[in-house]
Amino acid sequence: MDLKDIKAVIDLMRKNAISEFELERQDFKIRLKRGMNGSQGVIYDDTVTSIGPSPGAPPPLPAAAQSGKVVEGSVSNLDIKSPMIGTFYRSPSPDASPYIDVGSEVGPETVVCIIEAMKVMNEIKAEVRGVVTQVLVDNAKPVEFGQPLFKVRPL
Repeated sequence: MDLKDIKAVIDLMRKNAISEFELERQDFKIRLKRGMNGSQGVIYDDTVTSIGPSPGAPPPLPAAAQSGKVVEGSVSNLDIKSPMIGTFYRSPSPDASPYIDVGSEVGPETVVCIIEAMKVMNEIKAEVRGVVTQVLVDNAKPVEFGQPLFKVRPL
């Protein structure tokens, strides 16, 4: 794989809203991941906004709140949302156990599922800390960009 091939993959990722690409061969391994420029992350619902910070209030949440993966619908529930269109898989292979179940504790780096897009398996991370309260999509079903996949109660 040369620079021209890598640029072609980057163009495909950009045109098809693919956030992550990984290819491994005997002689090399490449992993491309699009930055947090609005393609994934945490978004907060306008209904939960406040007028302004009050003295002694905790600092605002990180800038990861700019993308499209998780939306806070209320203080007690977070939705982990699909960052892309594809096919949802709860486990790494058909005979393996799911990455997470209801009651599982997840952290920002916890892989919660795989979404296959254009024959590429994309690991989806929780990007929040909490306990899974509901799985919203059946295994091997198509999902849309922004579709809720899991409900999480924050810790």
